[in-house]
Amino acid sequence: MTRTAIKRPVRTVRSRPSTTKRTSSRTKTRSIRTYRAALEFLNSQTDYEKMVRVGYNHTNFNLSRMLRILAGLGNPHKKIRTVHLAGTKGKGSTCHMVASMLENAGYKTGLYTSPHFVDLRERIRIDEELITESEFTKLIAKIAPVIHRLERDEPTFFEIMTAAAFLHFANKRVDLAVIETGLGGRLDSTNVIKPEVCGITSISYDHVAQLGNTLEKIAAEKAGVFKPGVTVISSPQVPAVKRVLRKAAEQTGCEIRTLGEDIQFSYRFESSRITGPHTRVCIATPTSRFDHLRVPLLGDHQAHNCGVALGIIDELGRRGFDVSPQAAIDGLAKVRVEGRLEVIRELPRTVVDAAHNASSVAALMRAIGQNVGYDSMVIIFGCSQDKDIDGMLDQIQLGADKLIFTSTGTPRTVDPHELLSRFQEKSQKMAQVGETLQEAYEIACRCVTREDLICITGSVYLVGLAKRLQAEGLFE
Repeated sequence: MTRTAIKRPVRTVRSRPSTTKRTSSRTKTRSIRTYRAALEFLNSQTDYEKMVRVGYNHTNFNLSRMLRILAGLGNPHKKIRTVHLAGTKGKGSTCHMVASMLENAGYKTGLYTSPHFVDLRERIRIDEELITESEFTKLIAKIAPVIHRLERDEPTFFEIMTAAAFLHFANKRVDLAVIETGLGGRLDSTNVIKPEVCGITSISYDHVAQLGNTLEKIAAEKAGVFKPGVTVISSPQVPAVKRVLRKAAEQTGCEIRTLGEDIQFSYRFESSRITGPHTRVCIATPTSRFDHLRVPLLGDHQAHNCGVALGIIDELGRRGFDVSPQAAIDGLAKVRVEGRLEVIRELPRTVVDAAHNASSVAALMRAIGQNVGYDSMVIIFGCSQDKDIDGMLDQIQLGADKLIFTSTGTPRTVDPHELLSRFQEKSQKMAQVGETLQEAYEIACRCVTREDLICITGSVYLVGLAKRLQAEGLFE
């Protein structure tokens, strides 16, 4: 895989924020009585999700700091039972599937995912209900004084959000919380829990500047979530990744079960006039069996995610969580995940998908080809600077009839003119630039007919921007 360095200068974060910023954030925490004040406090903290490049080290990613925060809050993470998900792609979808099956079986279920598309509260849910503004404000008001006692070792935005999620789930006494890792696994803020079971979704290239430029290095970072005695359910992996995961499991002292090897697993695509195009899976373990179960989300990759989710439910059954086969089936049927082949407008037909690395873009192109009928597809594409840009462009040209490159609206965005230039070195397909997403969408609308499709993809932030523009009525 070729990864060409971005020409623009970038800044690597090597140290913690200055004391000047800390004084400012202290002042703000004296009056955290409103949701707006809570957001202002959060936004005053270091947010690596918005930075161009971040040093992956124990200064920036520090589990001991996370543990000190949680200790100051009474260690809420030790008061809840959890499921932990890591992987490169599909972990968010898998989290939603696991949570939905548990909820349908009658368990009060917490769900912590990241990032969000429109509303910060999307990250913290109980039984699919977003945390309320009032609840979130009270949590931040409680966390802020704990942060001040850390002196100069100021936590990050993600650490504070993770602490808020654990505290909320403990306060509400959830039966189980499904937790998605943020970045990597080994040093991720969520990696302070000892879960009932751990899931590993498909591992591929992403965040190579932080996690490593080989699949083996990336897999080793993901395997950092393994815990002694905690069973791991893994999606099928390429041989290099599989070797690393099995070695890590052996060294950690945990069992790893892989779909298609340790767990009987198969899937097939089918379509009918009544049900439309979809995928069905078959999965069998010594204690449960599902035959020809319909996958609730579109795409072959979602079949693997569904298999991991069912494997997790099976293991939870051995640990006292009784989810009947029918409860699991009905729970899966209720799954709706934003930002995954989501239709945000019917005329012109417009879908958004948060695919943001080469593997997920390839999966998106296959899923659209199998499941969505159209005459011509216009893709609006924007991405962040730390991604495998050439890899994504290679995949996206396989499905697009025309491309419009745009900005994601964040500091990390790649200049759309640079994307156009790099794409034109690879392909003769029609392509142009829309400086903003709104401009790009207006161009796309002039290009399509009733039977065509517009797809907006390449970045979680771009999808979030599209959803906001649509909600505000600006996509006209």
